Amino acid sequence: MTDARLTSPSGSAHRGDDRQAERRRKRRHDREIIALAVPAFGALVAEPLFILADTSVVGHLGTRQLAGLGVAAALLQTVVAVFVFLAYATTAAVARRIGAGDTRAALRQGIDGIWLAALLGGVLAAAAIPAAPSLVDLFGASPTAAPYATTYLRISALGIPAMLIVFAATGVLRGLQDTRTPLYVAIGGFTGNIALNVALVYGADLGIAGSAWGTVIAQWGMTAVYLLVVVRGARRHGAPLRPDGAGIRASAKAGVPLLVRTLSLRAVLLIATAVAAGLGDASIAAHQVVLSIWSLLAYALDAIAIAGQAIIGRYLGAGDAEGARVVCRRMVEWGVATGVVLGVLVVALRPLILPLFTSDASVQDRLLPALLVVAVTQPVAGVVFVLDGVLMGAGDGPYLAWAMIVTLAVFAPVALLVPAMGGGLTAVWWAMGLMMATRMATLWWRARSGRWIVTGAVRA
Repeated sequence: MTDARLTSPSGSAHRGDDRQAERRRKRRHDREIIALAVPAFGALVAEPLFILADTSVVGHLGTRQLAGLGVAAALLQTVVAVFVFLAYATTAAVARRIGAGDTRAALRQGIDGIWLAALLGGVLAAAAIPAAPSLVDLFGASPTAAPYATTYLRISALGIPAMLIVFAATGVLRGLQDTRTPLYVAIGGFTGNIALNVALVYGADLGIAGSAWGTVIAQWGMTAVYLLVVVRGARRHGAPLRPDGAGIRASAKAGVPLLVRTLSLRAVLLIATAVAAGLGDASIAAHQVVLSIWSLLAYALDAIAIAGQAIIGRYLGAGDAEGARVVCRRMVEWGVATGVVLGVLVVALRPLILPLFTSDASVQDRLLPALLVVAVTQPVAGVVFVLDGVLMGAGDGPYLAWAMIVTLAVFAPVALLVPAMGGGLTAVWWAMGLMMATRMATLWWRARSGRWIVTGAVRA
């Protein structure tokens, strides 16, 4: 017998209402994702733009100075990559408190994260300044470039606390669902950095030291603005500013699994680069170009992940488990769609990309197929970045750490076997594709299990 509800006008009306409600819900989620992701993307490129500005200015001083900057910048970027967990952990913790309706506690949590960043930054700066010559030698700087690298690193170490405080303060604002302020601060910092570099390098004739001082001043300027914003918010809501030992320890505990995750990911990238270097100069040159493009694409996907951290944390803090599931599904759709678009763009722009980076035919021959692998795997990368952000927003750091260790264990032997099996750079990037597929499998399994869904102002 036919169910009357399926054929009656009222049944059709109910289905129509359900579809309209679903469309409205998707549009609401889309607006929320865009509002957080677009400004986040702009803020994400701030640190690479700092290095790019320094490179442009120092490059005109000479090859030795530029080589020295390259070594020092690699060391500083490693610090940046390792301690980015300060932003991720703070975002999730603050967003949960916001979802629970306790802005005062959210700011208190964020201030604990900022104090942790200041302490870590102070220790790193104190260690880096005397150790600069040894670190530069460890990275294989030439005798002519080493003095410039040491000078740049010693001065830039004074900005390490500022960089880490910026990470934590950015996490506070993201958790408060504000990604516009970090964008404005990033734009101001980048503009100030360029002006200071030119004035100090050429106007004051300080050379590479002027570039380092310009960057340090810009970084501390950004820090001052962030602290002003956070302090104003804390005073408005009655949140204390003094350091709290228990809160700082809790922030550190939440950050440790994310640090393990980040170190494992850095190990993947180092292994891939080492294998490519063993394949010859043309292969490592092509690998550097592909890795640069892959990293640029990652910024676009990471912006969506940041939106996921903030939104998921808020939903779970509010006790809305079903809302968290729904927005997770929508963000996965965003990740896939963005990955497809990025992949198509890479394929469409490849005739422009190749000559833009190199005119060497042997490098181009290796570059093209590896670039196509990157394009094909972008939809997978989209899912990985989104689910990574979702689980970070849920405070599921321990699982993320173990998942990345498993991924490293799968990737490392495959990548290291590439030369022995007669593979080239394309095989290295297929191994990178396997890495992303493994990450997707582990993250997808966790998302489907629902074990990441723990509601409340604090993840138990």
